[in-house]
Amino acid sequence: MVVDVVAPQDFEPAFAHIEQSQAEALLVPIDPLIFNNRKAVIAFAARRRLPALYGVSVSDLVRDGGLMSYGTSIDPQYPRAAEYVDKILKGTSPSQLPVEQPTRFQMLVNLKTARALDLEFPPNLLAVADEVIE
Repeated sequence: MVVDVVAPQDFEPAFAHIEQSQAEALLVPIDPLIFNNRKAVIAFAARRRLPALYGVSVSDLVRDGGLMSYGTSIDPQYPRAAEYVDKILKGTSPSQLPVEQPTRFQMLVNLKTARALDLEFPPNLLAVADEVIE
């Protein structure tokens, strides 16, 4: 099931819909709206005891109590974006710039949240995690 959230006022109805559907876990894509409201999403998941995987690697999500995140690492993309902006402002046509894909993916795990949900991560998963928060 997909629940769309396009404005801040959409969160509470989305949470109610998720509850009514009796979801057993959440896969949360990250965009600026969700990131800015991450504490509400994390609190909802904790209140409903729902394991939540966040679809981009942003340490704030896991440090704020999210269970885990896996995806592209955002931080290395900022300098690359700045390089592109610089080239465009200096006259390079955007159509002349190559399309790039992320090359760095990260997995972050919050063991405190896992314990609160009575979940245990396999040791081999923890061994390959880029960061384990205890």
